[in-house]
Amino acid sequence: MPTLTSDFLDFARDKRADLLGIAPIERFDDVPGDHHPTSIFPECRSVVVVGKRITRGTLRGIEEGTQFDLYGQYGLAWLADRMLAITTITLATWLEDQRFEACPIQDLSPEIPPSGIAVRPDLPAPNVMIDVRAAAVRAGLAEIGYCGEVLTPQFGPRQRFQLILTDAPLEPTPMLAEPVCDRCRACMESCPLGAWDAAGDVSITLSGKTMAVAGIDYAQCRQCRNGAQPNPHHPAGRPDRLGALCVRTCVAHLDETGRLRNAFVTPFRKRPVWHR
Repeated sequence: MPTLTSDFLDFARDKRADLLGIAPIERFDDVPGDHHPTSIFPECRSVVVVGKRITRGTLRGIEEGTQFDLYGQYGLAWLADRMLAITTITLATWLEDQRFEACPIQDLSPEIPPSGIAVRPDLPAPNVMIDVRAAAVRAGLAEIGYCGEVLTPQFGPRQRFQLILTDAPLEPTPMLAEPVCDRCRACMESCPLGAWDAAGDVSITLSGKTMAVAGIDYAQCRQCRNGAQPNPHHPAGRPDRLGALCVRTCVAHLDETGRLRNAFVTPFRKRPVWHR
């Protein structure tokens, strides 16, 4: 028998949402107020995570070292601010058609500092930034891989996410059980800048799911000329590494080992990799 959740999932698939997960608000109990969804929408019951893939071909120009603007458009700016944003607001509109409030949230780095003062003593200062990467894990879509990026069973690191905060009583997605990352460390070994510190590995726990992540010097990543991009919203945010050599090496490894559902006829890495 159709339910609100099943109808919502069907609508999302029809609107070409490549990934959709639902986290009950209780999975954010360990999040402080200055990053908590209820600081934005106090009646929020569910956090919907919407994802669209970065097509593997979008990385082709960077992988060959011959076309870098392609990724900046279809893998970063246009994908997030146009294609994914349209999908997100379309799904939020559907929820409001069902008479439930839906607040769309862009992927803004939680490292961005507040830009205002609290309007009341019991509230955090604006603007509250929700960790969208962590929300994807809490919604059962993903894990944080050893490379420090979000990995899904469908696309590995090749996707971007936005959120919808809603008071709709949606059924939660189970937490991801099977690992995507096999901790091969090929990402670390490929870095020409030495931005990785194996001795500095950290353990991240989100909603009871614990993941081992490499120690990463993001100041070095900001200097990378091998496909990394500055954070598009604020210099304090993490640099965008989804087109960088380290993460492209992750893409190649996950392809080669058959760990992704989105499989291809030919391998991603066909030639010796270039780097600066």
